[in-house]
Amino acid sequence: MASSRPKTEKIIKEEIERIKAYEKAFDVKMPYIDENGDVQGLPEAYPREINGVKRSGYRLTELGRQAIETGKPVQNPILGRNSAQETFEESQHMYDIAEKLGISLFQFVHSEATRHIDPLDGLELIEQSRGKGGITPKGEREFVKMGGGAKHPLRINATGDTTHLNVINALIAGFDGTDLGPVIHVHFGGRGIHDFRTKVANGYKALQICAENNMFVQLDTHKHINNIMGTDGMALAMCLLSEGLAIKAGLDRALSAIQMNVGGINVLADLALIKAYREIIWSEFIVAVPETFQNPPADLIAEQAHFARMAMTAKLAGANFYRPKAAENVGIPTGNSMAKAIWATQDVFNNTYRMEINDPFINARKEEIKTEALAILTAALERDTLLQPEEITEEFWKSFDDKELIDLIVEAGRKGILDAPRAGGWDLKRFVKTNRDSDGIRRYLEGYTPCDVPQKHMPITKDNVKAEKEYVVTKKEKVLLATVGADAHVVGINMVKEAIQKAGYEVIFLRGMNLPETVAEVAAETKASVVGVSNLLGMGSTLFPRVDKRLRELKLRDDVVLLAGGRLAEKEEEHASYEEKIANEGTNFLGVDAFFGPGSDVTKCAEWIEEQLKK
Repeated sequence: MASSRPKTEKIIKEEIERIKAYEKAFDVKMPYIDENGDVQGLPEAYPREINGVKRSGYRLTELGRQAIETGKPVQNPILGRNSAQETFEESQHMYDIAEKLGISLFQFVHSEATRHIDPLDGLELIEQSRGKGGITPKGEREFVKMGGGAKHPLRINATGDTTHLNVINALIAGFDGTDLGPVIHVHFGGRGIHDFRTKVANGYKALQICAENNMFVQLDTHKHINNIMGTDGMALAMCLLSEGLAIKAGLDRALSAIQMNVGGINVLADLALIKAYREIIWSEFIVAVPETFQNPPADLIAEQAHFARMAMTAKLAGANFYRPKAAENVGIPTGNSMAKAIWATQDVFNNTYRMEINDPFINARKEEIKTEALAILTAALERDTLLQPEEITEEFWKSFDDKELIDLIVEAGRKGILDAPRAGGWDLKRFVKTNRDSDGIRRYLEGYTPCDVPQKHMPITKDNVKAEKEYVVTKKEKVLLATVGADAHVVGINMVKEAIQKAGYEVIFLRGMNLPETVAEVAAETKASVVGVSNLLGMGSTLFPRVDKRLRELKLRDDVVLLAGGRLAEKEEEHASYEEKIANEGTNFLGVDAFFGPGSDVTKCAEWIEEQLKK
């Protein structure tokens, strides 16, 4: 190893057993420690030539600045298939359309879901979840050797338990950048098997590695807090805390981006949102992503009208990068469909006149977002007086000790200062209730604002809505719910949970990423009468029968109603064939009593449970 990178070397030495487990789990050569105690096998920091191309996070810096000069966001399409060959072949469709349009892309290569799990402590979950969600660590390296990233810079998603190991693999492979989400971890603590503290601490290690090796980082995300019904100000507070860690890690702000949703419902609200972030964040770049929970038409052509609204907002707001969306109802799009989405999006960028909109609503809403964020930040950092934007400087963050800052973040999650209604972390307090008002803005219900934060600083809903009464348990039977496999998607199962609670049942909710056998065993311990499992990665036909098998081994199957949901295949056409099989043959091949796929009415699910328990 030629250059000295003391933080990276220290992390490798501390985590060598996990690194060995990563090497074994994913069949990739990783750095090691020689007989003298020195780190070997770590490539040079960026900039570094790989497969004939000099890679560096600063390739993305140049693209992000180019967007400001041209007034057109650089597109950030997502495409990652399970094998390198398939990823490369599908990517050619995107590269070809980019060539015709004369644009450069910032490609987001989506990784296999196994990457979210600690390879030392969660090997069994990794083994049972292979082949879903995107490219493998080995495929990541092969993809670059085939030519991936030669013209269009790359990033890989590295969120989860061991982000620091994933960024080491990305550095070896030749990816220019990554995304971490060290504070909120995509679904606020829910992706991976470890507790919130471990994830934040490992996210900080990943930031140190990125800083020393000049990797571009999508640091944190407003998008995923929006997904789990969090507010804009809450997301901003979390992004600011992530930036504090990034500054402590030594990251260059020219290598840092914040990911944001644009909803396209209220143009003024979207403009205010991005303006608020621009005025207060430290990161140089914004990656705008269209909101995906608005149920657009499930058709590639029809849904472009839906996404065109958001592409227009992203341009008007001056985003640096924009993620085109394609084939919304399919987990991983084809290269051809993504190429069409790129074409459509660029047409919006080229033909939308860039204007400055100065409606008073924008400034009012912008200040509302900033006030909320600063009030939450003040409580999280245990300050006595309300922090002001001008106080949030690099020097401010550097005044914290590393461990002190991590401790404050973790405690803020545990106390309910950082909160969102559908957060995934099992060790976080959940209290807030929110409502998306008719103007498209999500605000709190009165009396349900973040804990320990003065309500006077929080936006309160303007709609005439009241909090539903706390669920009253009126039924004697218990219902156990969980996702199985390496699946952290908890939005759908949260909706099912709420419907079942509303029907009067006590729900034991294990959230994301569980072994099928564990779910059955918890059912035995808790004496649950109903077990509901979900998997959105298309692995239900493999995983659901394992719940059934374990329940039979425990001699409980005759006493338990077992239902399942999610997707039975990643690709739409394959999932449809499973739905047809269920319609013709029933659900015996899944080992469950009923299956509720995408689009199911959650109240019907609760009604079905009621009927089954009466039998």
